[in-house]
Amino acid sequence: MRSVSLLSEDQQAGKIYGTVKVGDRGQVVIPSSARKDLNIKPGDLLLVMAGRNKRGIAMVKADAMREFADRIIHGLEEINEEK
Repeated sequence: MRSVSLLSEDQQAGKIYGTVKVGDRGQVVIPSSARKDLNIKPGDLLLVMAGRNKRGIAMVKADAMREFADRIIHGLEEINEEK
């Protein structure tokens, strides 16, 4: 059975941009270097996720998550076609 890579090399490498403080209204400011590197613009929709242990969150641009899901579906379709 062949493997299907869902992440590019750039996506596999992580980067820490620093810490942020949660304000009274639950808001955080995404560091400018992260906004620049990730091309996050005002009005972009972000998907906020938590792991099972509920000790942290991750934010992903919604369109990037949609592309990731499309790649999963396409990979599954390729696997089904090989059967």
